[in-house]
Amino acid sequence: MRTIIVTGAASGMGLATTDLFLRNGWRVLGLDVNPVQASFSGHTELISRVVDVRSRSSIEDAIAEFTACGGGIDTVANIAGVYPPTTIDTYDEETYRRIFDINVLGVVNVAAAVKPYMGEGAAIINFSSVDAFEVSPGQLLYGASKAAVVMLTKSLALELAPYGIRVNGIAPGWVDTPGNAVTGRSAAAAASIPLGRVARPGEVAEWVFILASRRHTAFLTGETIVLSGGAMIRQ
Repeated sequence: MRTIIVTGAASGMGLATTDLFLRNGWRVLGLDVNPVQASFSGHTELISRVVDVRSRSSIEDAIAEFTACGGGIDTVANIAGVYPPTTIDTYDEETYRRIFDINVLGVVNVAAAVKPYMGEGAAIINFSSVDAFEVSPGQLLYGASKAAVVMLTKSLALELAPYGIRVNGIAPGWVDTPGNAVTGRSAAAAASIPLGRVARPGEVAEWVFILASRRHTAFLTGETIVLSGGAMIRQ
């Protein structure tokens, strides 16, 4: 049975990814600072743990427990992230640290913790954002953190290629998640997207499944797939 670690598993794209892989017969280790939904309580192939990705030791403990019965890790989906609005006039050091420690250090921590459990054909999928490639007003630090994830993906791909481990990224645009819904900007965002709507979390999860595939993406590494509904065409 194949295995995946999903960070940010309690909501949005992480929740959709957890659901998709469980439905396809994978064992899932779901990590989040919040408990994973009770709707998964009947899935014996899910282990969920309350873990902050800023703590490498907590990640290592969760992985050790998950793999205690033997076997390794086939795929990691680094989805956990935060995006509080910031500008040059409104940011503070605490917010800077929180954004970069979760969005960037978290990716490094998970990759470092899982490396000993991965082998030939394994895959790491890091979540970036279209904000890594275009400027969004009010996202000074978030955009910078997601640009860092793009470069981390390239660097990790180069480092881990000798082990046969692929590392790719996904850069979603607007997605119908609880976090985006509370901004009240989803309708306006949809109107600006050539395909006329925002993405569904399940659509993004499908790309995690594609990038996890040894059959379809065995020769793909170091790349970031942009899922913007055409919003990036003019960039």
